[in-house]
Amino acid sequence: MQMPKAPAKLSTACLLLATYTVIVFHIPFFQHVFQHLEGGWNAVLIIVSAFLLMLGVDFIVYLLLLYLGRIVGKCVLSFTMMGNAVMLYFVNSYGVLITKSMMGNVLGTQYSEASSFFSWAFVAYILLAGVPPCIYLFVRRIDYGSLRRFLSTIGITILIIVATLCANMNNVLWIDKHSKELGSLIAPWSYIVNTIRHYNSQRKKNEKEILLPNGTIETESRDVCVLIIGESARRDHFHYYGYPRNTNPYTTADSLISLPAVAAATNTISAVKAMMQPQQDDKLYEILPNYLYRLGVEVLWRTSNWGEPPTHFPNYVKKSQLQEQYPNEEQKNYDGILLSGLEEEIRNCKKTKQFIVLHTYTNHGPSYSNNYPSAFEVFKPVCNTVEIAHAERGELLNAYDNSIVYTDYLIHTVINVLRAIPECRSCVLYMSDHGESLGENNLYMHGVPMVMAPKEQLEIPFLIWTNDQSIKVKQLAEVSQYSIYHSVLHFLGINSPVLKEGMSIFE
Repeated sequence: MQMPKAPAKLSTACLLLATYTVIVFHIPFFQHVFQHLEGGWNAVLIIVSAFLLMLGVDFIVYLLLLYLGRIVGKCVLSFTMMGNAVMLYFVNSYGVLITKSMMGNVLGTQYSEASSFFSWAFVAYILLAGVPPCIYLFVRRIDYGSLRRFLSTIGITILIIVATLCANMNNVLWIDKHSKELGSLIAPWSYIVNTIRHYNSQRKKNEKEILLPNGTIETESRDVCVLIIGESARRDHFHYYGYPRNTNPYTTADSLISLPAVAAATNTISAVKAMMQPQQDDKLYEILPNYLYRLGVEVLWRTSNWGEPPTHFPNYVKKSQLQEQYPNEEQKNYDGILLSGLEEEIRNCKKTKQFIVLHTYTNHGPSYSNNYPSAFEVFKPVCNTVEIAHAERGELLNAYDNSIVYTDYLIHTVINVLRAIPECRSCVLYMSDHGESLGENNLYMHGVPMVMAPKEQLEIPFLIWTNDQSIKVKQLAEVSQYSIYHSVLHFLGINSPVLKEGMSIFE
């Protein structure tokens, strides 16, 4: 009869789990280290030290969790192992960095958006990387030992960590230079710490907004301004900015004016806030639609997206509500639903000034080909997988460019709606929240911290149309997202201490 397997010592189990964590979940971390070292014995010292430091820190934390928490500690560790597997999948598949802004994207993601990331590779990462240590934790019996042995083990480990740090005193500058990238690749600390940082920043942002000085409506004309907020649309894939493909076939005859713009952030929450604020500031000032509504302007916000600051007006309508209201709409599963009944809304407006925001989703990855109707599949074949890092690049670009074509169609349709109401002085502003990486430097999608964000995620389109021939658009070398606030006030004829003529795009 086989004797039961002796329980593993606590230190042995923790060392095994810590080693597994460092080796399996930190491949991207060590890849980054290798790419930024010049070689020699110092490079070997940095690599060995990084391994020992992470191993030591994980070892101590695992000791504390299991010795003090027992079954609760096992549950917490299992949760982090699964989280590490998810993190590894996204880092390997999309080249993302796990930063505060990225955790904001993750925590604010709707189910419909999150489900677009599902793939069998995702399941494989969970089953092959996340599940094995969890099974070990609950199947292997552990000898927790005495308190004396527990404390002595921690003490020895701390001495090793301190010695390793002292050996790297000459590498402080190198570590500081790469700290943001390296810190975002350490599991599980990157997503735990940045989740806390995100909630702390959100708590500050969700404080009561600072009211702005009162303004007055100075003109009597019936004015309508429509702001279309794009999602992940990069400037260099618009034909207006020299892209060789005609990704703007619908608005060709609409006499649009294009200006180069730059995003204030690479995530939706921060970028939309910038469009809705009068100036660059961490404070939450009264956002544009709230301010206009308080001044007597009719405000309508329709969205298939998320991430806007708190709104304080009644006509905030989600895509799901429009789908219920217009069940037979042909494009009800796409951003086209945002335009359903729009002309009627404008005609029925009783006020002289109206501001409309259409917050779209069309260009968001990774499932670009799912964001537009099949009739807009101009460039073929297209990428239909969410694993875009492994997709054929030509197919990926085709899918993304088709989403730009559909965006162009949406802009053209809004212009036609306004043309059908000639008694209104009208304006359409289209600006994306941020750009999108499509494989350049092995980066995909968006969310890279601003200090290292590539131009593909920062350079965005800004398109303008108006039926008022008397108003002129400035020829600007570059436009800030904060210019939206002042341009809308200018167009609607609102006199306010907030308005800075220099930040308006209109002369």
